[in-house]
Amino acid sequence: MENIIDVLINKIKEMKNPTVIGLDPRYELLPECILRKYPNTVDGVAKAILEYNKAIIDEIYDIIPAVKPQLAFYEMFGMPGLVTFEETCKYAKSKGMIVIADAKRGDIGSTAQGYSNAYLGKTKIGEKEESIFDIDFLTVNPYMGTDCIKPFIEDCKKYNKGIFILVKTSNPSSGELQDVKIEGGEEVYIKVAKLVEKWGEELIGKNGYSSIAAVVGATYPHQLSEIRKIAKHTFFLIPGYGAQGGKVQDIMLGFDKNGIGGIINASRSLMCAYKSELWKDKFKEDEFAKATRAEAIRMKEELNSSMNF
Repeated sequence: MENIIDVLINKIKEMKNPTVIGLDPRYELLPECILRKYPNTVDGVAKAILEYNKAIIDEIYDIIPAVKPQLAFYEMFGMPGLVTFEETCKYAKSKGMIVIADAKRGDIGSTAQGYSNAYLGKTKIGEKEESIFDIDFLTVNPYMGTDCIKPFIEDCKKYNKGIFILVKTSNPSSGELQDVKIEGGEEVYIKVAKLVEKWGEELIGKNGYSSIAAVVGATYPHQLSEIRKIAKHTFFLIPGYGAQGGKVQDIMLGFDKNGIGGIINASRSLMCAYKSELWKDKFKEDEFAKATRAEAIRMKEELNSSMNF
């Protein structure tokens, strides 16, 4: 079986597009043309989100290799929201897309195993085991150390899945903890990057990268460059492009000489393209998905101008 990280990298190569679309649906950002179809209730909004997500996926599945739904924006609508999350993941996979669940789970022992069972592995029910959400990659918080990462790694081995471990995040206050110098003079994020590289040694694919991967933000280009130098087999999920201010020239520091090594997340800039200054006069509100496609193509061309596939 082909390593899941190779599946992702090969899709990126085929499409010449190292992009993942973040599906972070917020009520206030949904087009009115969809909202008015449903009652203004939790269940109604969850159904509106599903219609919105499917419309976006229909327009971009042939040009973007992966989708990344953020669990918070589904959990906030309770069980209807989780149903929408599950249906969104299934729909994206039916279109051939890689699915990264952005949940940032992290705990120890049986709790970590429970999280891993839900998203990467299987849940035992009597004498049988069943897949629950069955996504391809999960984001994980390593704050509790190896104990909280090991169950996820074991399921990655067993079920050919992957994880993206938080190393250097894109948010403004990330340095409060991640940039603190520890014994020996290295920063916490460097220590974590070295651990991720070590944790991934047994799961390196044919493209030279491991399915035990890292989240490294585009908003800190110096750190991105540092981490790439010490984590040569670690694939990066790179948030911070677009709305958060990450520039293409910064992002490229996370890629190798062959133009691989990472996938760049864009959420609001793609989801809300129909509201942007660039596209709002070219697409009507009910053409929101076409605006997303147009922005995805523009982003792809911008990235390709700096990359070597």
